[in-house]
Amino acid sequence: MKKWNDSPKIQELLSRMTLQEKIGQLNQRNICAYDEHVEEIKQEVREGKIGSLLFSGSAIPENGGMEAFDLDFTRELQEAAMESRLKIPLLLGRDVIHGFETIFPIPLMMAASFDDRLIEECYSALAAEAGNAGVRWAFAPMLDLSRDPRWGRVIEGPGEDPLLGSRYAASAVRGFQGGSPAQEGRLLACAKHFIGYGASEGGRDYHHTEISDYALQNQYLPAFRAAVRAGVGSVMASFNELSGQPVTGSRRLLTEVLREQLGFDGFVVSDWGGVEQLEAQGVAENGADCARLALQAGVDMDMADQCFARHLEAEVMAGRVSMEEIDRAVERVLQAKLRAGLFRQPVRETVNIDRVKHRALARRIAGESMVLLKNDRNLLPLSKKGRVVLTGCMAQNRDSLMGAWTPDGSADSVITIEEGIRAVAPELELFTESCTLLSDMTAVMEQADTVILALGESARASGEFHCLADISLPEDQAALALRARRLGKKVVGLLCFGRPIALGDTISLFDAVLYAGHAGCEAGMAAAELLFGDRNPSGHLSMTLPRSVGQLPLYYNAAPSGRPVNGYYTECRNYIDESGSPLYPFGYGLSYTSFQVEKARLEKETLSLAELSAGEKAVLHVWVSNTGERDGDTVLQLYLRDPAASMARPLRELKAYERRTLSAGETAEFVFRLGLEELGYYLPDGLLTLEKGEIQLFAGFDAWAEECAKLRIV
Repeated sequence: MKKWNDSPKIQELLSRMTLQEKIGQLNQRNICAYDEHVEEIKQEVREGKIGSLLFSGSAIPENGGMEAFDLDFTRELQEAAMESRLKIPLLLGRDVIHGFETIFPIPLMMAASFDDRLIEECYSALAAEAGNAGVRWAFAPMLDLSRDPRWGRVIEGPGEDPLLGSRYAASAVRGFQGGSPAQEGRLLACAKHFIGYGASEGGRDYHHTEISDYALQNQYLPAFRAAVRAGVGSVMASFNELSGQPVTGSRRLLTEVLREQLGFDGFVVSDWGGVEQLEAQGVAENGADCARLALQAGVDMDMADQCFARHLEAEVMAGRVSMEEIDRAVERVLQAKLRAGLFRQPVRETVNIDRVKHRALARRIAGESMVLLKNDRNLLPLSKKGRVVLTGCMAQNRDSLMGAWTPDGSADSVITIEEGIRAVAPELELFTESCTLLSDMTAVMEQADTVILALGESARASGEFHCLADISLPEDQAALALRARRLGKKVVGLLCFGRPIALGDTISLFDAVLYAGHAGCEAGMAAAELLFGDRNPSGHLSMTLPRSVGQLPLYYNAAPSGRPVNGYYTECRNYIDESGSPLYPFGYGLSYTSFQVEKARLEKETLSLAELSAGEKAVLHVWVSNTGERDGDTVLQLYLRDPAASMARPLRELKAYERRTLSAGETAEFVFRLGLEELGYYLPDGLLTLEKGEIQLFAGFDAWAEECAKLRIV
């Protein structure tokens, strides 16, 4: 775990600061260049009353509704900071979620690549672009474990699995910060939202969350634990209430769990308005209570609502907040500015950015993220010399292919599905029609044997405060597929939805389905390369695809029961009117070739607790063959189950995976090493434990992997 050394400079600054200047460092204002209060804010910066600025006009910026980042404006603001008495630079933050000028796929789709190194490269690229524009702090990665796709913010995180989320977290933090966030082209990262925001009841944003300490330790904390180990510089406190306790006011969560258990040594920022809303959440009587509770819980910086600025000075004067508590928070904020290189270089010089390389990265990860769900009779890949109809709401769409949270991207830079197909298959007879009126579509569809339906949802149907009660395939889009099917056409579904959707019986309308998601600026090229065989599909689902909305939440790592409770691994019917099983499980994804686990062998079938505690690992060798006729990438996934423990462990837990390219006919050996942390689990108090007994191991290509070995712990 990275540790940052204290600096004499910080102590010297603290000794010279007035109480007002100290509180100013804990105050983050939001700002836009067109803000009517710009001059007022600049003056407050000169007076030392503001320590950070968030570039946003709203808590819920939508595509087209958030001003682009302006380097000249950031220079003006830092110049104002240099006119202050102590010349402490501002920390300038921005929602850099999955792209800046170059837009990568939404994080939920990036995670579906299971490609840790490529994810890190992508975050390095977007950090370089944002840093070149003056951003020094990114409010990402979002690491909320998400099991309900009705929740709009599911698109911003890595999905439903703790291990996938952990490896995504480490990759994103390394990509943002590199060896140091002070280096050229690097940013200070912010792991959010700590903790449990993704468990909002019913997928309704901002609603109650209920998480046991056991689930917190084993399901929701692992990604943050990984981010801390990767050296993340900041953490954003979630503004949800968790089991009766708003996180922003919870010393147990922000200090005891985050700092003392996980070892986090950076600073904590609230979410937008999170401090002031403690009153609405029923744990504070007024703004002064809100400010005191949040600071003493472990919040170091107050985002946007200025509750600290309005109330902390009086709370100190009244003796309800100590100078030691103020100094501790200020020291953390100043230390972050030192880490980010702001004292040495408040404004970086611009450098040349290789955007051609960045777009190549965007195309590559878009291609690796898209998931082939269905391919009856090997309809795909399509011939480049056939006759194909392309229609549907996403065929010529640009802005929604970028996904939500892309304020610095341009829809003009997006390659549409039609443009991608024409570029990849120039000799194809392609008939296009943007109109989706069924009465007008019959004549168009009759011109070819194959119909590509580019279906999907607007980027404005997801993101913060954009949740859906019904995630089924929209009726008009299903009707379009039904018309093509009734005309006897071969139907390819290209699904450009931000979230997992419930396809239900409509899956039967398609001969082939490629789940493309909101794939960013290279969406059209990546999709076309997959449809016509220039690239072999290799994405695997980062979230379960349910059959119907009524199954939600549905996830693979459910707890066992004395009765069938999850249709993943047993034939069961949890509902009178619906199967208990998902339509497609977590980790699922097809290829144009085929892969098979040939055999597996443990080096030692028995290990003692003493050996594992001393650092020895269980070593599993798995041999996988490409049994098809094409080269392709596979993601071998290793799951385990501990069927008898002091606490009920999940039916399956992903504990390792590796992505690798295998040539046609090639057999390769994969080696997985499982130590105490991989084999064990956390008790509700945060203690890692492992007990004697038998552990089942499952190796394969999704959560339905078959058992391959048994490890005995003695």
